Amino acid sequence: MKKILFSVVLASSLSSLAFAQDALKEVIGQAHRAPENVVRDAARHPYETLKFFGINEKSRVVELAPGAGWYTEILAPYLRKDGQLILAGAGAKLKTKLEATPAIYDKVSFGDLAPGKKIDYAPKNSVDLVLTFRNVHNWMGINPTAAKEVFQSAFDALKSGGVFGVVEHRLPTSMKHDDKGGTGYVHQAYVIQLAESVGFKLAASAEINANPKDTANHEGGVWALPPVLTNKEKDKEKYLAIGESDRMTLKFVKP
Repeated sequence: MKKILFSVVLASSLSSLAFAQDALKEVIGQAHRAPENVVRDAARHPYETLKFFGINEKSRVVELAPGAGWYTEILAPYLRKDGQLILAGAGAKLKTKLEATPAIYDKVSFGDLAPGKKIDYAPKNSVDLVLTFRNVHNWMGINPTAAKEVFQSAFDALKSGGVFGVVEHRLPTSMKHDDKGGTGYVHQAYVIQLAESVGFKLAASAEINANPKDTANHEGGVWALPPVLTNKEKDKEKYLAIGESDRMTLKFVKP
């Protein structure tokens, strides 16, 4: 009887996990996403990345500096029913976009993320995941302590056992690190050290978003590559052949 009961419980657990994963795939495939965002799935691997960070439909999630909302288009509908999405540092343009489609984005909350001025997006020990995608170099460029201030805010907001997920353009170890993040590329060891300095433990790293074609040695930094192509027609075919940047994908846990 115990074996039968265990089998039933196990089957139920696996079924629930499969449903959660399929629900994420369903959201990623929905028509509400902008076509120019969808074509970048092959370079950004949203399903694999979010699975790696351990998200589920009931997660309370903070997305730091969401930019134009590439990941927000996925996170908001996925978490809308049973979870919560907080956008920290969302700009006016993104807010206007979300407000125009309340059927998808009406449950999204907003908070402040201005290092050196005001960071206030969630009570301490209250969220399950804090996620950031290609933002560390931007914070490094604000002032010498801004990135650490943001990482500390993530640590404070997370529950014990909560996950801080970081995706960032990766600088080869053989190349000199720019502490101001001027090229957009950052040493992976630097990000790990920064996270550990505020109390995080590195739980895992993944090569989900790796691109071995990217040497990180481009005129104009990471923005020479698609989708920005800051050098316009100069060496355009070369940069298109490289594709988007090589990226670290790091999963930190708050003890």
